[in-house]
Amino acid sequence: MEHFWKRAAAETLLAALCTTVFSLFALALFAVFVRAYAPTELTILIVNQILKGAGIFLFSLLFVRRERALFKGAAAGILSLIFTTLLFGAIGGFHLTFYFPLELVLGALCGGLGALCGGKLRKE
Repeated sequence: MEHFWKRAAAETLLAALCTTVFSLFALALFAVFVRAYAPTELTILIVNQILKGAGIFLFSLLFVRRERALFKGAAAGILSLIFTTLLFGAIGGFHLTFYFPLELVLGALCGGLGALCGGKLRKE
């Protein structure tokens, strides 16, 4: 049982860290687009959520294994959003909005679904 918890923590942390790095690069590239084209604030918010959700789904799909995948993927999604928020806060100042709890729920759903899909697609 102890081996399971170590492996689960490693899978969850790996997925969260990879998602955080992906989010940093993807949102930095999107920031260049924002400076060039000045889209509306709603567009920025939606693209931001799509990029984070896609990263959470993708890296949960890739790194989380079968056993209790839903919970590990959800934890990876929540962790990655916390890491991303802390990193962006350290870079540009903290700007938590009332959307953050909703973002955590959506991150948990994306992570859980990605991990479930990865478990179904992977032959172990």
